[in-house]
Amino acid sequence: MNAHATATPGAKLPVAPPPSLWRLFTAFLMMGATSLGGGVIAYLRTGLVSNYRWLDDETFVELMAISQSLPGLNATNMSILSGDRLRGWRGAFVAALGMCLPGASLMTAAAFAYGVGGDDPLSKAFLHAIAAGAVGLITVVMVQLGAKVLVEIADYAFVALTAVLVAFLHVPVLYALVGVGALAIWWHRPRPKSPHDTQDPQPKGPAS
Repeated sequence: MNAHATATPGAKLPVAPPPSLWRLFTAFLMMGATSLGGGVIAYLRTGLVSNYRWLDDETFVELMAISQSLPGLNATNMSILSGDRLRGWRGAFVAALGMCLPGASLMTAAAFAYGVGGDDPLSKAFLHAIAAGAVGLITVVMVQLGAKVLVEIADYAFVALTAVLVAFLHVPVLYALVGVGALAIWWHRPRPKSPHDTQDPQPKGPAS
């Protein structure tokens, strides 16, 4: 019987075994060739978590947090971190190569095309449409991951605080991440159990 047919709705699917280096390269090559604009995180999450099931949502969020904290492009950082997680340094190399190769090739051609007809109204309309679609993809991923990793009111408060610091107070992203991260670590620190929690429950005997 098909295991997916018997799975309960919303159940967490098991993580698939790590792929071969060639499979890892072709997967990132496809994601790099089909991801548009700033919505690359949406493509990576769909590919790595939903389609291939090489990572679960918790691991993806952890790698994304590291990627956001490091300099460089998120797509490149995520490919390196994911590849290293799956197949070590060789996996990091082939994943980054697969992710960057389509973009580098297409951007070379796009730079030439933009130099020829970049001021054309149709070209500008196309770029605006791609930008709008990228914002939508990022919003979808934010909602999907937020529903899985934000478990209490304080987590939503940290998200709101980060957004206010970056968007309205113009605090640099690195400083905002470090500050809010330190606050979140302090909030989620292990706390000693109360005496009531450490006491063994009284055995319940038969009713007299």
